[in-house]
Amino acid sequence: MGTIEDLRGRTRGPVFTDGDDGYDEARRVHNAMHDRRPRVVVRCENAGDVMAAVDFARTNELDLAVRGGGHSVPGFGTVDDGVLVDLRGMRNVRVDPVNRTARAGGGATWGDYNAATHAFGLASTGGIISTTGVGGLTLGGGIGYLDRGLGLSCDNLISADVVTADGQFLIASEKENEDLFWALRGGGGNFGVVTAFEFRLAPVSTIYGGPMLFEMSDATAVLAGYRDMIKDAPEQLGGFPAFQIAPPLPFIPEDRHGDVFTLIVGCWAGDPERGEAEISRFREFAPVVAEMVGAMPYPALNSAFDELVGPGLQHYWKANFVTELTDEAIQAHLRHAPGLPAVNSTVHIYPINGACHRVTPDATAFAYRDANFATVIAGMWPDPADNEANIQWVKSYYDDVAPHSEAGGYVNFMADDDQGRIRDNYRQNYDRLVEVKRKYDPGNLFHLNQNIMP
Repeated sequence: MGTIEDLRGRTRGPVFTDGDDGYDEARRVHNAMHDRRPRVVVRCENAGDVMAAVDFARTNELDLAVRGGGHSVPGFGTVDDGVLVDLRGMRNVRVDPVNRTARAGGGATWGDYNAATHAFGLASTGGIISTTGVGGLTLGGGIGYLDRGLGLSCDNLISADVVTADGQFLIASEKENEDLFWALRGGGGNFGVVTAFEFRLAPVSTIYGGPMLFEMSDATAVLAGYRDMIKDAPEQLGGFPAFQIAPPLPFIPEDRHGDVFTLIVGCWAGDPERGEAEISRFREFAPVVAEMVGAMPYPALNSAFDELVGPGLQHYWKANFVTELTDEAIQAHLRHAPGLPAVNSTVHIYPINGACHRVTPDATAFAYRDANFATVIAGMWPDPADNEANIQWVKSYYDDVAPHSEAGGYVNFMADDDQGRIRDNYRQNYDRLVEVKRKYDPGNLFHLNQNIMP
């Protein structure tokens, strides 16, 4: 199958080449830093289309990229002069409310997923932005509002349909291809194209929460208070502290728009009658300047920040896991957070204790089961002319907090210059991941990722 016409003959979904209508839209990803031109884009509609695209890339010795939600900060969802497997034609989500499971296509976003599951009063741990792909988030681990109570996204994965580098279709679960299933839960896109995910669901419908803004002068008290409280808080209490430039929203005083604040974005997913009392614990840390807190559908919180991080921005991120958010680490944050370069930029400190800690470090590829936080310095801004200065802000910030952090970080937050951290990111699981890689992708066809070399 050497020609584009051969490929078109094997696929139900459209195949785009440069000059075709729809090509530019099909090749576009969330991070506007990456304006790449694939030789061919296959908008897959089923697993057979994916198998054909993988065969085409392998037999023609072309680089292969996989686009799900398209949110990869390093731009792994596109490629120059290679094959782009575009999964956006596979976004269906089917819910089984009796068994409390959901099956999501490889191109589904968390917005797609939440819309389907919320109708039944059910949810799984998703991300923070609803336009994020289910696939990319889950394969890297899956940190989100519900992880303290439900575990990571990958901890709720029951099975995965996978097209491997040889173009074969496999099912990975605790009963089939168990080694592949283990690696998919945190190992990223190194092992194949996942065309469908099956998850466990839990009863989550209305949550109580939202953002609270505190003065930067109170940041030390807010972060220290959060750190001490979240250690043994009820596991239904999620959310995270953050730094953010205030956008022009009605609940924020107009004269404070554009100022930098410390935030806590709270999410109580337990008994609704306890919600107000549980979220009020955050108000004890310092006076609240502004807040938009209340009862809301879980999908409303999961999509609340979508507009701040829409497509077309420039992205450069850095990240580390953190075992203890020490006083020294907090002061390192405060040396840099006031310099947030744009309203789109942010720093989040996600809690990953609770249910995340009840999974052993070797049970899945996600290795940092003793870490309490995952920090991301998410540099995002609209103007490419600011790239050099803003990238340097992220790097300087990272260099200052890294000595107070673990060596590894969450792969979903990594930049394209973080390949040297792969072993640190997986710790004791790295060698086993290499073995699985050698079995399922010995030629490293799937290398456009935080790559585990075979």
